[in-house]
Amino acid sequence: MKRIGFVGTGVMGASMALNLLRAGYEVLIYTRTKAKARKLLQEGAVWQEDIKQLAETVDVVITMVGYPSDVEELYLGEYGILATLKPGKLAIDMTTSSPMLAKKIANEAKEADIDVLDAPVSGGDVGAKNGSLTIMVGGDEAAFNKAKPLFERLGQNVILQGAAGSGQHTKMVNQIAIASNMIGVTEAIVYAEAAGLNPERVLASISFGAAQSWSLSNLAPRVFKNDFTPGFFIKHFIKDMRIALDEANKMAIDLPGLKLAEKMYQTLADQGLSEKGTQALINYYSRQI
Repeated sequence: MKRIGFVGTGVMGASMALNLLRAGYEVLIYTRTKAKARKLLQEGAVWQEDIKQLAETVDVVITMVGYPSDVEELYLGEYGILATLKPGKLAIDMTTSSPMLAKKIANEAKEADIDVLDAPVSGGDVGAKNGSLTIMVGGDEAAFNKAKPLFERLGQNVILQGAAGSGQHTKMVNQIAIASNMIGVTEAIVYAEAAGLNPERVLASISFGAAQSWSLSNLAPRVFKNDFTPGFFIKHFIKDMRIALDEANKMAIDLPGLKLAEKMYQTLADQGLSEKGTQALINYYSRQI
């Protein structure tokens, strides 16, 4: 699998595609806004005018887009990936999307003799740049083994979780854990500042104790600098939390911590902060940008 089609070159997708380019793969790219792909084109990626043109000639398609509706259009549209990718080829959706949609795509792909994996990631912009993402995979083991060399160029923690949809369910577990953790990290910062402590010194102490977490180590320093540049957009986090809440409702489980986090982030979105990073939660506590 030397020829890769990559769809979606946003905050994370661009770095992921670049890592594949630098690993020696031929990368064909498509995104709705060509300007976002300028750096990749300068690095040697080949622009494609539409999905059909891209999917017809590659060994594998990787998608990293925004919403389940985008995924559905890409895969199940009249001229989408499943309609144009050749039998025996592989498609990997790395978008955080709906588990039910992942299963639907996998079922239709099977009819077309195409292997499909749902493989959402965690690690933010830093993990995407460094090739150190956690990749949570759902699908057939044979397809997973076929894709593993690609995954190893993108991440360091790559685990097959089970059948189609299992990768997306695992990502929901990840987002549920992050949602409440971000509230804890943010309130810890608010408390430290109100107590007149030096936030950096506090972070140096608690980052190595029982309070340590990825969000504390990677996002708290950005908060101290009033840096709300998105490693992960608030609007996409809200989308993820709503998927998780919908799935929880289907399983008849109540997740009050997740409900609270979704409400808090929606408040920020209503204030015009939907395209800030998730660390902008500090603004819920009346800090000004």
